[in-house]
Amino acid sequence: MTQKSLRIFEPRELRAAMSHFCSGVVVVTGVYEGLPVGLTAQSFVSLSLDPPLVAICPARSSRSWPKLRAAEHFCINILGADQRVTCDMFARSGDDKFSDLRWRPGQTGAPVLENVLAVIECRLDAEHDGGDHTIAVGRVLNLEVFDVQRGPLLFFRGGYGDFRTLEEASV
Repeated sequence: MTQKSLRIFEPRELRAAMSHFCSGVVVVTGVYEGLPVGLTAQSFVSLSLDPPLVAICPARSSRSWPKLRAAEHFCINILGADQRVTCDMFARSGDDKFSDLRWRPGQTGAPVLENVLAVIECRLDAEHDGGDHTIAVGRVLNLEVFDVQRGPLLFFRGGYGDFRTLEEASV
């Protein structure tokens, strides 16, 4: 059997195809040189239950990830559908992302944002090359679930929504 030639595609085509995969949105936080730091990520996944591992995939161009990498611990804050402003705040560049937010130190010292659905506190366990991103594996040290009633903030086709919006769209 002969193999067909594979079509060459552009990065924008891959981005467009991947936009059809709905993902949740998290804010990853830590403390670097005594100051809170963080970034927004939609590339987050549960990796293993035994041992307990999760993974995030920050862009290599991120200015926040090197600070989070250097922190002893980091916290995955799972955003609720009503936290779009928080998502946008941590998606931008700059160091003053915490000025308008309420937060507290978690058990590991990493910032736990107020009003999130759940948090997963981790220690960086491994890093792997992922092209223009880094695959960062975190060993779960602590977790808390705060709200089982609100839905998550979702990212789909370049926009944000929630389960209600998606369900209404499919009816």
